[in-house]
Amino acid sequence: MIEVTRGNSPLVLGLPHTGTDIPADCLARLNDTGRAIADTDWHIDRLYAGLVDNVTSVRTPIHRYVIDVNRDPSGESLYPGQNTTGLCPLTDFDGLPIYLEGQEPDAAEIERRRETYHAPYHAALAAELDRVRALHGFAVLYDCHSIRSHIPYLFEGTLPDFNIGTNSGTTCAPEMAAATLNICQTSEGYTAILNGRFKGGWTTRHYGQPAKGLHAIQMELAQSTYLASETPPWTFDDARAARLRAPVKTILETLSDWRPQ
Repeated sequence: MIEVTRGNSPLVLGLPHTGTDIPADCLARLNDTGRAIADTDWHIDRLYAGLVDNVTSVRTPIHRYVIDVNRDPSGESLYPGQNTTGLCPLTDFDGLPIYLEGQEPDAAEIERRRETYHAPYHAALAAELDRVRALHGFAVLYDCHSIRSHIPYLFEGTLPDFNIGTNSGTTCAPEMAAATLNICQTSEGYTAILNGRFKGGWTTRHYGQPAKGLHAIQMELAQSTYLASETPPWTFDDARAARLRAPVKTILETLSDWRPQ
């Protein structure tokens, strides 16, 4: 179920939200809003494909509405006091219910989904990080995400194009975050922010332990940078994507070449 591509560089790409698979038992519980799966990280796997050689990637095909593998398995909120979605989301990013009335998953169902889908993804991701760390003495996790640039339920105004998250500087070496931010800020026509509205999800926060040789960065791209439209059918825009792939490629090459000082 979990899709793993192995390389031998220090870099591991996480792809937690590109999947669109919803098992029949879960699909039967969703309403029309849920079945629209609007909150997918549309085409992010396509955007990153082939940008760097010898890189490892870990992807789940399961949609985030079944269970969000970038959320704390305990159910604790990543952003206390702010609107967000949980381990097994009950609403979409606009705050609209995604389940038929009375069909929301109970505690037992959430635990079943955690064991079936969340745990295997992280077992695979942890194994790959351990593998490349054994080769190099360190590993770099780059968690690949995208989101609509305007979602009033989650944040005010328009999101920057590049949203880099390191949990306020705790999940990677500072020069790694600085280099990533510099590439984004010097890429003409794009906006960027470090640890703004998105500071990194559970994956970044959980694995990012620089003292143990594990460095993690989350990149949340505004979907306006590579889609023809942020509304259905969420078409991949070849020209926009080609332009965006240039700085993203530079980021991945920089992270692949980085070595501890």
